[in-house]
Amino acid sequence: DCLFCKIIHKEIPSEIIYQDADLTIFKDINPAAPVHLLIVPNQHLAFVSEMEPGDEVLLGKMFSGAKIAAEMNGIDQTGYRLIINNGPDAHQEVLHFHMHLLGGGKMRHPMG
Repeated sequence: DCLFCKIIHKEIPSEIIYQDADLTIFKDINPAAPVHLLIVPNQHLAFVSEMEPGDEVLLGKMFSGAKIAAEMNGIDQTGYRLIINNGPDAHQEVLHFHMHLLGGGKMRHPMG
């Protein structure tokens, strides 16, 4: 019943901008910035704590996907933010490990 798994398998509509054997990147339906994308591994993992030693390659692919997505959206030179929320205290809303890519304008400092 995972929302992101359904998007990955195209069981529900989403604006997918990139997909390969390992990753799916799509637009967030509730954007917090002019560009707000979700970089999601196709393999279902709910939390960072579920990762195994072999999953380091997947993490690297997620960062490579972020680079591709930033280039596709014209924000690779101006800057963007990558965010991973892990668990309820971090406001992880969908229990499928994912990374947010936000950009397209000047952002406030996240710690302020």
